[in-house]
Amino acid sequence: MHTKKILVTGANGQLGQCLQEISSVYPQYDFVFADRTLMPLDKQAQMAEYINDIQPDIIINTAAYTAVDKAESEPELAFAVNADAVGFLGELTAQKNIKLIHISTDYVFNGEGVTPYLENHSTAPINIYGASKLKGEQLLLAANPEACIIRTSWVYSQYGNNFVKTMLRLLNSRESINVVNDQVGSPTNAMDLANAIMTIAGQEDISGIYHFANTGVISWYDFAKTIGREIKSACVVNAIPSKDYPTPARRPYYSVMDTSKISLKLKTEIPDWLSSLKKTLDLLQHTG
Repeated sequence: MHTKKILVTGANGQLGQCLQEISSVYPQYDFVFADRTLMPLDKQAQMAEYINDIQPDIIINTAAYTAVDKAESEPELAFAVNADAVGFLGELTAQKNIKLIHISTDYVFNGEGVTPYLENHSTAPINIYGASKLKGEQLLLAANPEACIIRTSWVYSQYGNNFVKTMLRLLNSRESINVVNDQVGSPTNAMDLANAIMTIAGQEDISGIYHFANTGVISWYDFAKTIGREIKSACVVNAIPSKDYPTPARRPYYSVMDTSKISLKLKTEIPDWLSSLKKTLDLLQHTG
């Protein structure tokens, strides 16, 4: 029997590293993990050659240009990686009948919603990063309607740079910190997302857009306060409005996504944000 081969791009990112960690749980697949040297998303000829060499059955595209603020001054690069390359991947996978799972973001929405965003809710990004990711979705589905897009939000893990690791460092080293309290969303543990992706990879009909995040809604301030409480930090967390913490890229105020569609697809409950946060804090405190 043919062992299916999975190519994971963005191997060194948070999600890529989580997929590496759990790959041994899926012996039915041969995994190939490619970083940007092997699979540079801004070099299409090299991408095509690499995919020809590997001949994967499934591609999980976790690679992206994710520097949200930097994207404001590097729009060409952001669009090359997050849009053009994704459209090109769509063309290649459609030609070769490769199953493609692509990761997108809550930033495709304008953040002015008041109820959780459904997959078909109208999009209107308010920064370059969000605009480049939305363009990638559009180009991908135009080139390969069979592709699967998973939008996620507020991703963190024990790997890479993320809000949880930054807060741990600050909460352990400062007397007080300021965190915005008017941006709300749902944190996503990258390990939970990795497991969801692997469940979907094993299914037949995966086409279309899905939303995945841990359940529950909080602000960044609540998130920071909770981390402080869990690690028994004496650092005082102060709530501030976004206008007092200006950044080059605007951030959506409301990033909550409805995850009922993917929950049905996975045939399982998605873990709540607090239990998933505790798992990551345990890992970070024992390894940190």
